[in-house]
Amino acid sequence: MPSPQQLLRVFVPFAAGYFLSYLFRVVNAIIAPDLVAELALGPADLGLLTAAYFLTFAAFQLPLGVLLDRFGPRRVEAFLLLIAAVGALTFARAHSTTGLVVGRALIGFGVSACLMAAFTAFVIWFPVQRLPLINGLQMAAGGLGALVATVPVHALLRITDWRGLFLALSLLTLGAAAAVFFVVPEHRPEPVSNRWSDQLQGIGKVFRDAGFWRIAPLTVMSQSSFLSIQGLWSGPWLQDVAGLNRTAAADVLLLIAGSMVAGFILLGIITDRCSRRGIEPEAVAVSGMGLFMLVQGAIITLNQVVPIVILWMLFGFFGNSGIISYSVLSKRFPKHMAGRANTALNLLVFVMAFAGQWGIGVVINLWPATANGGYAPASYRAGFGLMLALQAAAMVSFAWATLRRRHVR
Repeated sequence: MPSPQQLLRVFVPFAAGYFLSYLFRVVNAIIAPDLVAELALGPADLGLLTAAYFLTFAAFQLPLGVLLDRFGPRRVEAFLLLIAAVGALTFARAHSTTGLVVGRALIGFGVSACLMAAFTAFVIWFPVQRLPLINGLQMAAGGLGALVATVPVHALLRITDWRGLFLALSLLTLGAAAAVFFVVPEHRPEPVSNRWSDQLQGIGKVFRDAGFWRIAPLTVMSQSSFLSIQGLWSGPWLQDVAGLNRTAAADVLLLIAGSMVAGFILLGIITDRCSRRGIEPEAVAVSGMGLFMLVQGAIITLNQVVPIVILWMLFGFFGNSGIISYSVLSKRFPKHMAGRANTALNLLVFVMAFAGQWGIGVVINLWPATANGGYAPASYRAGFGLMLALQAAAMVSFAWATLRRRHVR
């Protein structure tokens, strides 16, 4: 197991950054009614505003991979967290939709390294056989951020407004940047080649790898569906479809986040133990993503039969099964390419998360508003169903590619 010093000096600072990253990612599910009331946003506008985080996050993934491999995760993440702090301040002071979008975009850009920098650092500092467990604990830190973004944030909004909330988040993000820079040990990697062109070619090597494309589509669709729904549309669904008031919806979102934390930890432990018994992490990842699809189907069709709290807790538990795929890629490529391999996959995930979160809003907007001003239940079924159909197609693609690989062997 990693030493206590490694955990305190490497794991904890990166975990703090990812905690804030995930809090930023999902907090709009709680403050959405306030944004809609103040700015008269429609569902497509709300989806675009929230998804701006994903767009800038995704746009920086490929250069991020090169920077991580060239300069190391400590320096890169500390600098980017400063930008996230500026984004939170911009969001807090905005008085127009454009200002909110700019702030949200800066936040997404600034936290774009929080997970990938951690994964890259863990490859450097921890044994490779422990990566699924350590990665799972890192994801659990993000789950705690999602948890805090529910009932605790809802309670905080009784003391201050969403602007005060984002001012506080800006200060916390500055603190996280300082922790990463001053606490994490320096380990500036020596790239195989100092030429930028050679390092950029490493990105091409990742995208030309057949093994990457065998697992990537399924991981991308599973992760983007979870991010799209959990980060925004779960909150309105609980109010418009389940008929919960805002406080009760926040309580369910808290349970979703708690289940997500449990899923990160338990799935990491399960993957670690399965690996010791000769069961590949990929098998655990694909099984979890398959169960996640079943849960989404139940939410769409069985929410009047199975208690919604149980369904959404299962949604939170299995929603990030695709994260295990990152440890699969870490083993497939050399250590000096770990940043580029992980960010290549992350690019695809967050591009699709942007499209999915905005696209669900566009689909919902096709239906007229209900009498109480909410969104039609049928519109949610259509939007969520579209994401599920794309996951099913990706699962078929994975199964076909796997059968072809075995046949070739």
